[in-house]
Amino acid sequence: MGSPLPSAQRETFKYDDSIVKKFLIATMIWGLVALLLGVFIASQLADWKLNFGISWLTFGRLRPLHTNAAIFAFAGNAIFAGIYHSSQRLLKTRMASDWMSKLHFWGWQLVILLAAITLPLGITQGKEYAELEWPIDLLITGVWVIFAVNFFRTLAIRRERHIYVAIWFYIATIVTVALLHIVNAIVIPVTLFQSYPVYAGVQDALVQWWYGHNAVAFFLTTPLLGLMYYYLPKAIKRPIYSYRLSIIHFWSLVFIYIWAGPHHLLYSALPEWAQVMGVVFSVMLLAPSWGGMINGLLTMRGAWDRVRRDPVLKFFLAAITFYGMSTFEGPLLSIRSINALAHYTDWIIGHVHGGVLGWNGFMIVAMAYYLVPRLWKTKLYSERLANIHFWTATLGIIMYLLSMWTSGITQGLMLRAVEGSRLMYPDFMETVIRLIPLYYVRAIGGSLYLLGYCLFLVNMIKTIRSAPKNIEDDVYTATPMGPFKHDFETENSHRFLEGSANIFIAYTVIAVLVGSVIEIVPTLDAHRYIKIPDSKKPYSPLELQGRDIYVREGCYNCHSQMIRPLKAEVMRYGPFSKPEDSVYDHPFQWGSKRTGPDLANLSGKYPDSWHYYHMKDPRLVTPKSIMPAYPWLYKNKTDMDSLSKKLRVMQQLGVPYTDEQVQNAVELAETQAKGIATTLETQGVPKVSDSKEIIALIAYLQTLKPLELP
Repeated sequence: MGSPLPSAQRETFKYDDSIVKKFLIATMIWGLVALLLGVFIASQLADWKLNFGISWLTFGRLRPLHTNAAIFAFAGNAIFAGIYHSSQRLLKTRMASDWMSKLHFWGWQLVILLAAITLPLGITQGKEYAELEWPIDLLITGVWVIFAVNFFRTLAIRRERHIYVAIWFYIATIVTVALLHIVNAIVIPVTLFQSYPVYAGVQDALVQWWYGHNAVAFFLTTPLLGLMYYYLPKAIKRPIYSYRLSIIHFWSLVFIYIWAGPHHLLYSALPEWAQVMGVVFSVMLLAPSWGGMINGLLTMRGAWDRVRRDPVLKFFLAAITFYGMSTFEGPLLSIRSINALAHYTDWIIGHVHGGVLGWNGFMIVAMAYYLVPRLWKTKLYSERLANIHFWTATLGIIMYLLSMWTSGITQGLMLRAVEGSRLMYPDFMETVIRLIPLYYVRAIGGSLYLLGYCLFLVNMIKTIRSAPKNIEDDVYTATPMGPFKHDFETENSHRFLEGSANIFIAYTVIAVLVGSVIEIVPTLDAHRYIKIPDSKKPYSPLELQGRDIYVREGCYNCHSQMIRPLKAEVMRYGPFSKPEDSVYDHPFQWGSKRTGPDLANLSGKYPDSWHYYHMKDPRLVTPKSIMPAYPWLYKNKTDMDSLSKKLRVMQQLGVPYTDEQVQNAVELAETQAKGIATTLETQGVPKVSDSKEIIALIAYLQTLKPLELP
């Protein structure tokens, strides 16, 4: 080992805790917003009237805002607070740049604010967890680069030679999230508020769920595991149970997690090899995930008396337990036979919220309960209030999970029930009606969790207000690292890595690149191997505009366009979906939840007038529908001015539009719109204007049909 420098060379410094406080306060505010949105949209599914007939309050537009607020605003700010606080202490140095820390904070809040404005306005890319449009994506990239540079510069000037396990997880988060975001966000802009992804159909689906699943892995899991490895030992005042287990946990998790995305696309048009790979690695993922859970739980062994008394430890224990539950359920749901039942149902919603509310939510509030009194140099206002928060929130999660598990399994069994050659429940609405009571239970469970969170906020506000008026930052001393040589006789190979940050970073990058390259690269040219029949034509200009309206309204949040080759689905919806069906779809619209029926083979099932009345008020044609009405589609004029630009971009993306179609896009759209308006009038619809958005949407819905079989 290297010799320490003389004590005269010891340096004094202060940590930048002001940035930690900023991120903590932002966490508390955005957490309330995310939970309020969650309770509201859950209530909308229980009672459709809560959509209020207002465009920016509909479920389809607010659901993406809720997910973005929960992931990037609530969890994101908490992660940054924990990283800034723990990294400085683990590396024994102040952050490399105070101004970069501040720029990171304000830049991230700007991203969240722009999301809160654009998503309710329908400005979206239509891809789950990646809805934000290209200018905001660029801003995210810039802010993330600032964060990464600041972190790695701090790592370079550290006064502690060996980097602790929490830092390993932070490194994995920073490099992998950057990779995921950049690859998935490649688009060609049409206007300032719209773009089309460079990927289409099968390609887009695989890239999206490589991103989507690993956004959960490397934004909601690895950084929070890093926080667990730092704050749990601090709170319980004992070291982590097993150093060796933490090594196995980290490297196996980072390597395996990146492969698991295709389990979101089982029985889809995705190539079989990719689906099998997703299943295999998802099942393998159970081992490293539970390794982390075991490491956390055994760190608390023998301290159950303290856990019963200390609300901070209660939240840590529950968070780690929910992590274990979620990481068992994920591999379970990736098994093909179980996935066939659970996918597209509320079981998946329950699974996601078990992780977000239990693992993420409880870990974040545990960290906050630990940090706030220490940062503001005071005592927690009320441990009793914290205990009430714990039990209220826990009851809320239990109600939420039980309702969604019951709802999902009920719907899955009903939709696949076949008796001989007929469906036992041919009307999709039969399944929806059975679930409405469970939607009320979910809303109540979410409300209890929200109530507990409000108690947490009261506790935090009271604690901060009780702080001394003039808080002096603590002064620390440490010895610079100085010249250093590894002692290979006393250090194992991993200890060597911990002392060589650059090599550690390189190995981490390689670990996530291996699976990414093998999974993504073969599909980037997949369309070359898809035989497209002559019957497959690109969308007409009006149909493309209608598709953009469909994406804007968030219809993919409740409807899928991917029929699986399962007996009950083919009987219900028609021929199963094939890769060539969506070869021109930028973005793909396969969906991940069926609150309504699949629409892949919708064309010709109903006349134009049915769609006209259905969008105006779904109850006119489906009496017990829970779908909201869309009255603005009958008032807003279809945007014809951008059609040529849209077709030109699609042409650049390989969609076979001719130059003549691009130049005459407006005339072609107007001609088709007049034809639909005339058809509607012949079907008894009075006073139809061919310039309204409903006409374009009908044009798109009537194109959703299977290709002719060869």
